[in-house]
Amino acid sequence: MKERPIAEVMLVKLGGSLITDKQTPETLRADVLARLAGELAAGWPRARQRGVAVVLGHGSGSFGHVAAAESGIAEGLERAEQIHGVARTQHAAAELHRHVVAALIEAGLPPFTIAPSSALTFRGGEPESFTGHLLAWTVQVGLLPVLYGDVVRDLHAGVAICSTEDALRTAARALEGFGVPVRRALWLGETAGVYDDEGDVIADLTPFARFAAGPAAGTDVTGGMRHRVTVCRQLAADGVTSTIADGTVPGLLARALDGEDVPGTRVRPPRSA
Repeated sequence: MKERPIAEVMLVKLGGSLITDKQTPETLRADVLARLAGELAAGWPRARQRGVAVVLGHGSGSFGHVAAAESGIAEGLERAEQIHGVARTQHAAAELHRHVVAALIEAGLPPFTIAPSSALTFRGGEPESFTGHLLAWTVQVGLLPVLYGDVVRDLHAGVAICSTEDALRTAARALEGFGVPVRRALWLGETAGVYDDEGDVIADLTPFARFAAGPAAGTDVTGGMRHRVTVCRQLAADGVTSTIADGTVPGLLARALDGEDVPGTRVRPPRSA
């Protein structure tokens, strides 16, 4: 099959708090997921025509986070009985992922799973290696690669929790190594962006700007908004502009895929700040 030329890649994350009810274990928001899948299906072909591929990620919400917290594996393997927690966490994360893939297929998209538990290795809590050649192939042939929050092997701690943010950041760096540039990232959650201490949305989050980030809704073992901002700043250093936006707004995802600047908080590369 002939590969399609790709001008750039856009990262898109569907937050776990957006597609699940994080207050109730293993509860899917099927209507929200179906709407987002429909918007992605509407905007994805037009993006492809412009040479823009999408790498999609989704959070674990009330599925993987709950299993990880119950087993205490976020800090690594410390007890033999935690082995069962690794299996339960992987299973819970994959269960939500199957719902996401089913919704994408139903919407008419061609998703291709890249499970971090099989594709990514950590060392000391940070990503070390990733099967980037597979990811590059998926975007070049016209598939929609889908990553998600997962449990992964850690060469120091035994296991680690790979957030969707870490998976997408590592994917972006891997794609750059294959000559596929990543220029934009869209992070969809339940808030209008990042808030300041007065409760107002910060339009542009500069490298040293202060922001308010309370505890994540429900069970969360990866750090919520504070972790997301950290990863957005790391991506900005690599030349990627992130937008943290409200995924509950109908049509916002489709507009972003069409190249429109949607409301939210921007985290820009230093040269464009």
